[in-house]
Amino acid sequence: MNVTKRNGMIMLYDTEKVVRSILKANVDTPEEELSRHMASYIADEVFAQLSRETEIITTNDVREHVYAKLCQMGLPKTAEQYALYAKKKK
Repeated sequence: MNVTKRNGMIMLYDTEKVVRSILKANVDTPEEELSRHMASYIADEVFAQLSRETEIITTNDVREHVYAKLCQMGLPKTAEQYALYAKKKK
């Protein structure tokens, strides 16, 4: 599946990159435990969901789906940190 980056470049969906972003967001929320395995699960679920919807997605699509999945898994503070991390990258 391809991802359209903010600068217009098209890249392949990188599960490891998504996992790293999720884990970085969780560093600031020690009260919410999140293992690498769980982060990989989230990245894989986002990939599966988005790949059913379309061939080319945007980084914003990925961010929205990761945020929703974190909230769904009972990790609201990590979700908030993830959203803040994404805003800093803009």
